[in-house]
Amino acid sequence: QVQLVESGGGLVQEGGSLRLSCAASGNIFRLNAMGWHRQAPGKQRELVARISSGGSTNYGDSVKGRFTISRDNAKNTVYLQMNSLKPEDTAVYYCNADHLEPPPYRTLAVWGQGTLVTVSS
Repeated sequence: QVQLVESGGGLVQEGGSLRLSCAASGNIFRLNAMGWHRQAPGKQRELVARISSGGSTNYGDSVKGRFTISRDNAKNTVYLQMNSLKPEDTAVYYCNADHLEPPPYRTLAVWGQGTLVTVSS
């Protein structure tokens, strides 16, 4: 099994920055796309950012230009640099990864437990 552990959440003032990390561990065969989603109270989970194993990225419209996703394949870790934070960015942020398993090569979606980001105004 593969586990994802997020870190870096916390309380920050509006306009501030935070960096989230998510480290994968366990029986890793191959990690394909990795990314971050978030869920605010009373709202559906939404895509924040996603990055392929080759480094191609895509972002949710609400974070474009403010957040940057990156990954270190050697460390099986994905990062989310969040700048110019707004109160509406307050949410639980979840890391996820598409893990390619050994033959017969199924791809499973793995999720972390989530880390809370709170932006105060």
